[in-house]
Amino acid sequence: MTWDWNFAMEIFPRIFKAMWITLGATVAAYLIALTLGLVLTLIRRTSFKPLKWLMVGFIEFVRSTPPLVQLFFLFYAFPQIPYIGFTLSPFMTGALGLGIHYSTYVSEIYRSGIDSIPKSQWEASTALNFSKSHTWMKVILPQAIPPVIPMLGNYLIVLFKETPLLSAILVVEMLQTAKIIGSETWRYLEPITIVGLLFLLLSYPASLLVQHVEKKVNRSRGRQQTNKGVSA
Repeated sequence: MTWDWNFAMEIFPRIFKAMWITLGATVAAYLIALTLGLVLTLIRRTSFKPLKWLMVGFIEFVRSTPPLVQLFFLFYAFPQIPYIGFTLSPFMTGALGLGIHYSTYVSEIYRSGIDSIPKSQWEASTALNFSKSHTWMKVILPQAIPPVIPMLGNYLIVLFKETPLLSAILVVEMLQTAKIIGSETWRYLEPITIVGLLFLLLSYPASLLVQHVEKKVNRSRGRQQTNKGVSA
């Protein structure tokens, strides 16, 4: 079987349309990961030990199990749990499943950023009688988040490349569309290749952008450290 350009041009609009489902699922899952990741990070810093260890156990469990298994559980098994189970659409289930999975990795990124804040910043906030919420929102997070933006960007790209997993729970994203076209025509070469090329065209420029941001952040931190050294 050889490459058929006419067939490729014919099916491209269907796959391109499905690309927006892929991008939508990526954005939704990433927003869930960013939000839940921060919540997990803050809970892990609580002084209430049972809640802290519960979060640690949850994070380790999610990180140690395959995301595909988690997606299957949310889509097929969770609705069958008595009293608490409910059904979500394939899209929402996929976004939630990937969001929860990657929130555990994002929480570690947040934690590294928060741990890099000098102890003097916490002491100064206490001396100025800042509330906990004021300390977090005005002092700690504005300093902790910018340095970890490149790492957060890398996980956005990784999450985007994991979206083909959603085809397993009937989300009609790019890969699922390619599989449907293949089953209809018995030609898989063109649709699967087009999907791979679209992933490449979207993820590679994004990775270059993340590298550019990382260099800018490193230069900015280098200048700040130099200025501190000069002032000292």
